[in-house]
Amino acid sequence: MIRKVVEKLRLDPPKTLVIGFALIILIGSFLLTLSSATVDGRGLNWLDALFTATSATCVTGLVVVDTGTTFTVFGQIVILSLIQIGGLGFMTLATFFALLMRKKISLRERLILQESLNQLSIEGVVRLAKMILVFTALAELIGGILLSIRFAFDFPLGKAIYFGFFHAISNFNNAGFDLMGDYASLTAYVDDPFVTLVVCALIIVGGIGFMVVSEVYDYRHTHRLSLHTKVVLSTTAFLVVLGTVLIFALEYTNPKTLQPLSMLGKVLGSLYQSVTARTAGSNTLSIGDMHQSSLFLIILLMFIGASPGSTGGGIKTTTFATLIGAVVAQIKGKEDVIFFRQRILPHMIYKSLTVTMIGLFIVIAVTMILAITEPSAPFQMILFEVTSAFATTGLSMGLTPELSPFGKILIVLTMFVGRLGPLTIAFALAQRKQKEYFRYPKGKITIG
Repeated sequence: MIRKVVEKLRLDPPKTLVIGFALIILIGSFLLTLSSATVDGRGLNWLDALFTATSATCVTGLVVVDTGTTFTVFGQIVILSLIQIGGLGFMTLATFFALLMRKKISLRERLILQESLNQLSIEGVVRLAKMILVFTALAELIGGILLSIRFAFDFPLGKAIYFGFFHAISNFNNAGFDLMGDYASLTAYVDDPFVTLVVCALIIVGGIGFMVVSEVYDYRHTHRLSLHTKVVLSTTAFLVVLGTVLIFALEYTNPKTLQPLSMLGKVLGSLYQSVTARTAGSNTLSIGDMHQSSLFLIILLMFIGASPGSTGGGIKTTTFATLIGAVVAQIKGKEDVIFFRQRILPHMIYKSLTVTMIGLFIVIAVTMILAITEPSAPFQMILFEVTSAFATTGLSMGLTPELSPFGKILIVLTMFVGRLGPLTIAFALAQRKQKEYFRYPKGKITIG
């Protein structure tokens, strides 16, 4: 249906993605209002249904009602379906069905797929879409089986399998929805190495980007990695290690988080929070009980987010690395930003700066508005929730269920913008670019 609407309206790729995601959210919202979607038989009201559908489609994980106790199996399957569509991207799924029906993928559809997968060109996008579908199925299958085996020690077999696959799909897509009840997430497994390592692996693999996964898989034949893959892998490893070490140090003596745990539990708890902050949303420590310094660190990690072409949000690891590289180059008095003996083009630096500034503006503006509309909420809690929504992380200090109707709508819009990306939204709203027939003379201003 979405494909037919797109073809009829002849929209450009950014507008197609915006309208496509909006239609999916509206369909999901309608399904969650049905009486069969909730345990009480009343269905969700439209605002809560819209919030939940947006959070699932944008693979965020912020919730206004508890997923495990509010929804029936039908409602949970609707949420899981939205997570899968939102994580893969509707154009990837549309390409899959088109290939199944042996339909030719048009140039226009390849351009939309390119925008959806955040690729530099249309070359190989159909092959990449096929790889994404196969890899996603394998990752979720393996993760689901492993978690089902572990959960079988705590739940009846049928429930363990259902829980195992639900949490595998949710965490691979960096969504963070859980079925444990009472907003507990995976806190019961904070010192469980099996659950921690399996879920962390799902989050990381889902968050490094499908192009990176493809290159790593092909490395045995090509023995070559692109600059993009090298930057993503090195930056991801750096952020995971740095986040783990800092959370371990900051929370070590906190009696409500790490202090009661064994040394292994402390390490696992620190690792999980470091990984999930970029942009999964499930948690094994009580987020609201963490020290302010730890919460601010998590805000920074959430804002950076995952990597391009992945299921995660944020400004992306490559953007962060490029900006840090530019700062280092300026400090050293060098003209070029160099990564792995390759020069970053100036327009990529400008794009990184644009993405970061737009992201900062959105977070600051929404935080300021919510500080006015939610006067009883602490400022750090508001900033945390807004950053979580923009980065499509889903971690929460508990403010989301208490938001006013206006606050919920604002967070819905923030999640939507965060999932599609600030530049995609900007391009969708902007007028068609006009060719410039002249350039102004150079001018100088004093900086710093």
